Amino acid sequence: MLETRTFIDTLLKGGVRFFAGVPDSTLQDFIRVLDSENAAWTHVIAANEGGAVGLAVGYHLATDGVPLVYLQNSGLGNAVNPLLSIAHAAVYSVPILLIVGWRGCPGQADEPQHGKQGAATPSLLTAMDIPYIELSDESAEAEYMIETALARIRSRRSPHAFLVRPGTFSSASPENSSDDSDLPTREDAIHRILSKLKADDIVVASTGMISREVLDWKNKSHPAGPCEFLNVGGMGHASQIALGIAMMKPRRRVVCLDGDGALLMHMGGLAIIGAQRCPNLIHVVLNNGCHDSVGGHPTVARRINLVEAARAVGYARAYRCTGLKALEMFPGWESSGESGHFLEIVVRKGHRKNLPRPDGPFTKRRERFMSNVVE
Repeated sequence: MLETRTFIDTLLKGGVRFFAGVPDSTLQDFIRVLDSENAAWTHVIAANEGGAVGLAVGYHLATDGVPLVYLQNSGLGNAVNPLLSIAHAAVYSVPILLIVGWRGCPGQADEPQHGKQGAATPSLLTAMDIPYIELSDESAEAEYMIETALARIRSRRSPHAFLVRPGTFSSASPENSSDDSDLPTREDAIHRILSKLKADDIVVASTGMISREVLDWKNKSHPAGPCEFLNVGGMGHASQIALGIAMMKPRRRVVCLDGDGALLMHMGGLAIIGAQRCPNLIHVVLNNGCHDSVGGHPTVARRINLVEAARAVGYARAYRCTGLKALEMFPGWESSGESGHFLEIVVRKGHRKNLPRPDGPFTKRRERFMSNVVE
């Protein structure tokens, strides 16, 4: 197992001082060390992977240094555009070190969406002309790999990637977080919401723990509850899936259960929903201020006003609540807005252990969902 702090010290020794990316469970211990207060480096948790590449390009243009961008391999899709149209050697030729969490790597049992992404990852990097190598979990070998990669990056002035298997990094203790025990759990908030919905309502649940908590509620005692679509992949796209359904089914209430990290990843979706003025859509953001599914690393969602943002882009009614009593009073459960509702619920960090994962084949889940929705 690779000692996390030793790995970072090797990067610092090689001149890497700028780190940006989107949290990933495979890299969570690496990110925990990065996110600790330290004057030796700059670290930014980006809204999405393409944004992280943009930050890295900006850093290089301002310093001539080599930045590091970390991401889960599923996030390569968000990063393709800036990596090819800005950083590629045929365009601006920007040296960037990529640390890619390799979910679904060969020989690793994983969920279906990760399996497909894992198999495609090497070919995708090859198609982008990005050389890659699997990072060793032996410190001496990893140090040699880093030194060699940084030399190549500087001479070729183009990106280079390390693929990182789960379990590569040694564990790092999470930072002490502020006490939010007076807030409701996300699971309790989800249960309250689902219990208020009717059987013909439609729920679109965002990636990660939200989908798993919806699935658990449905499995345990509510099989006849609202029809649910679990957005197991494509982080940040649940709200647009919900909007597409709501536009086509104007007589049915559609509730999107979104996360704060997912909302931030593609925040432009707020403006599209606001502009469509879809009265049967309720957009709920469960804001725990962190990327809960991949290590609990912070987002900026508690530091900005999501309600004002929703109002600014056209949601007729937008509310924020910090308790279950306020949630009960939300008017969207009784009536539709003239252009939909936005509801931010501030919830506690963390989740219950042993939540079920959606099992495949997902085509069967799609068929069950559509049999309830398509007339």
